[in-house]
Amino acid sequence: MSLLAYDSAPPVLPRAAVDAKLVSLLKLAAIGFGVFLSGFVIREPAPYELYMVGLIAIWALAGLKISRRIAPLLALLIAFNIGGLISMSQLASLGTIPLYIAVSLFLALTSVFFAAIVEDDPDLLIIVFRAWVAAASATALFGILGYFHAFPGAEMFTKFERAAGVFEDPNVFGPFLTLPAVYLLYLVLTARPVTALLCVPLFLIVAGGIFFSFSRGAWGLLIMTCGLLVLTVFLNADTAAARLRIAVTAFLALVGIALVLLLALQIPAVSELFFQRAQLVQDYDGARLGRFARFGIGFGWATEHPLGIGPLQFGQILGEDTHNIWLKALLDYSWLGFAAYLTLILWTLAAGFRILFRRRPWQPYLICVYIVFVGHVALGTVIDTDHWRHFYLLLGLLWGMIALEQRHMAQRFGFARYAPSMSCP
Repeated sequence: MSLLAYDSAPPVLPRAAVDAKLVSLLKLAAIGFGVFLSGFVIREPAPYELYMVGLIAIWALAGLKISRRIAPLLALLIAFNIGGLISMSQLASLGTIPLYIAVSLFLALTSVFFAAIVEDDPDLLIIVFRAWVAAASATALFGILGYFHAFPGAEMFTKFERAAGVFEDPNVFGPFLTLPAVYLLYLVLTARPVTALLCVPLFLIVAGGIFFSFSRGAWGLLIMTCGLLVLTVFLNADTAAARLRIAVTAFLALVGIALVLLLALQIPAVSELFFQRAQLVQDYDGARLGRFARFGIGFGWATEHPLGIGPLQFGQILGEDTHNIWLKALLDYSWLGFAAYLTLILWTLAAGFRILFRRRPWQPYLICVYIVFVGHVALGTVIDTDHWRHFYLLLGLLWGMIALEQRHMAQRFGFARYAPSMSCP
């Protein structure tokens, strides 16, 4: 008789459980890959657009649910795009304008999609963040290597002698890296020592990508969001010991970044471009028809054209785009689009802030997304954030977590039978 004889067969998982686990893994992989692709936009249409069109279609066929908590986001984004159609009606010749509005609508749908899936399954948040960090680390590394011409052909990862990674524009590349940088800094400040130490080199790579983008907006965004993060995490800490750790770690991080910056400025080419870009007002800002003068002209036009002047027409008339999302909304999306966009931003900021300090499993993600979203709203006053894929992703993540909080409160007071659970970062 064999020594390995069994009295009964080993237990076997039911087929339904195996299938459910497989479906769950496929969902996580599909979302992670989609977010990862958002970091590679060197040509348009980018792989991200093509992939997300298919993913949203498949998810919709499988039963994508838009709850009443997400419905306001959908309604306001539709109203915004209807404003674009109204503005488009002012043009005698459309050219590629319908494609522009189609892209606007598509990005709006991606925002609603991410909000819906986060509300349905909060465990997707950690996948989104890890995929975003992976994409940011890769594209930032390409940008840094490209800036220093580290290998033949590396210049394809630069634009105007500035790091652009796998992006068309350094001014979009830099802001894309901000959420991963803030999330990594959050882990450095709050995670276990081993995890925190592992995050340090990734943070330096991502922050280095932002620095070598030489985007003033991205620099300001990183400084603002990191400062707000340290303040928020400090206020949210439970104990004096935790606050002391946060303060000491933040100080050491600041000293380390300052030292790295000083070393980088020893390179003449870096120093020259840094001090040139560090000037608050550039020639193209304060010139007779510079950025600030165009603001005045554009807002004057907006008062005379409540239906807008047509998408993309401002740049064709004055030679440069609006570089202001509020002006962009007025002129390219009409007064209706502007009203919808303003309502959406104010609603999002108010709803997010109201729940920012509530102890929830998703609070770390909420803090990071909310702070970076606030930074992007501020950045929108000096640059046009329309058609920024990651801005719509931020918006969707934020609305998804706002919806999660509403469901949590409904369950707490007995209005629903839903109790979300998720893993911590």
